[in-house]
Amino acid sequence: MRRAQANKSVIFLGLIVLILVVMVTIIAFSLRTDPVEETLQDESVMKVLIVLHDEEGESILTDVLLYYPVSKKGALFDILGNTGSIYESLGRVDRIDAIYKEKGIDVYKKEIEKLLAVDIPFTLEFDAEGFGEITDILGGMKVFVPTPVDEVSPNGERWLLPGGAVTLDGDKIDTYINYILPDELESDREERKQNVLIAFLSALGENRNVIFNKKNFPVFAKKFKSNIGDKGLYSLLEQISYVDSQRLNPQIITGSTRMVDGKKLLFPYYDGQLIKDVVKQTMNSLISEDGTMQNRVYVINVLNGTSKQGLARNTASLLKSAGYEILGVGNADKNDYEDTAIINHIGNKEVAKALGDFIHCENIIEEEVKPESEGLDNVADVDFTLIVGADFDGRYVRSSKKFDRQEKQAPSDSQEEQNGAPVENKE
Repeated sequence: MRRAQANKSVIFLGLIVLILVVMVTIIAFSLRTDPVEETLQDESVMKVLIVLHDEEGESILTDVLLYYPVSKKGALFDILGNTGSIYESLGRVDRIDAIYKEKGIDVYKKEIEKLLAVDIPFTLEFDAEGFGEITDILGGMKVFVPTPVDEVSPNGERWLLPGGAVTLDGDKIDTYINYILPDELESDREERKQNVLIAFLSALGENRNVIFNKKNFPVFAKKFKSNIGDKGLYSLLEQISYVDSQRLNPQIITGSTRMVDGKKLLFPYYDGQLIKDVVKQTMNSLISEDGTMQNRVYVINVLNGTSKQGLARNTASLLKSAGYEILGVGNADKNDYEDTAIINHIGNKEVAKALGDFIHCENIIEEEVKPESEGLDNVADVDFTLIVGADFDGRYVRSSKKFDRQEKQAPSDSQEEQNGAPVENKE
């Protein structure tokens, strides 16, 4: 009798403990904060890894979106699939997208975090079929096709696209991503992929009222995979739907290509330090008080003021990787400039300083800016002219006292070639 009562007491206590555990779990989940809001409390710039993959699990597109909710401005960094390095997760030299296929999104994210020197809290994945369905849900995506496309794929599929500014449905957007023209550059294909991602963000914003309706969102959310729950995904997509897609400036990793084990790999310049600097500069620009650096793409003319062959062209490549547009490269009026100089044609001191900071140049010359009322002939074709002097080593100006500490950490002239700095025999 006593044993039976003891067993009942144990069962009763067990039930009480179970009820308490369930209640604590429910309360914990109900009090759990939105992971997106929680992250924004600690960091001002949102960072999202976005991956589009095919049926075999190979990455078609990999981008890191940097987004500053206060200004609604953002930037895209295209992680080229053939970016090469000795990847610890693989234990070998290989393409970075091999990590995604072999190890999955979590390990892939960690390697990209190392590459860019930033923590990336959020991931978004979709496959090609799901992306096509997303396109249809959003009512199509607006892209620009330079010329009409009528080609046949390697497997016999016919690629057909109209030319001009068009809105493409899910099937056509797949064609837009995958078609290959006979003489097309690889950079053109990469640009198309970036255009698709920008079109997605634009369409997301335009259809915000429909997509983020509580009844509609679960259907839309099924097309994504993320590293946060449904509530977090809703918050994340809602936040990035406000990005100013018209001002997104896609940037890519620049480097030198080498053949390794039969694979053409891109090794980032300066042992990867350049892309880290570019990301840091971009994040600083996003959160700058007036956001001037993100208003548009600034145009630079690069002139070689030394007798060193290829310096202007190599410098132009460096600046393009930082998101600047290069109007042209050439030789200065003489080849014995000792000091590198930036000529500010537009009177924007903040942007001029940002350019100077990027290459450690303090010698900024302010050109007189004539009022617009004096006529269009006075409007400069270029925002800044960079005259490269003897004090420029291909990455930094070496004589600036302000940057002495950074200079000690920067690669020397002899290291540049080892680190994959571009070498050309022109301007």
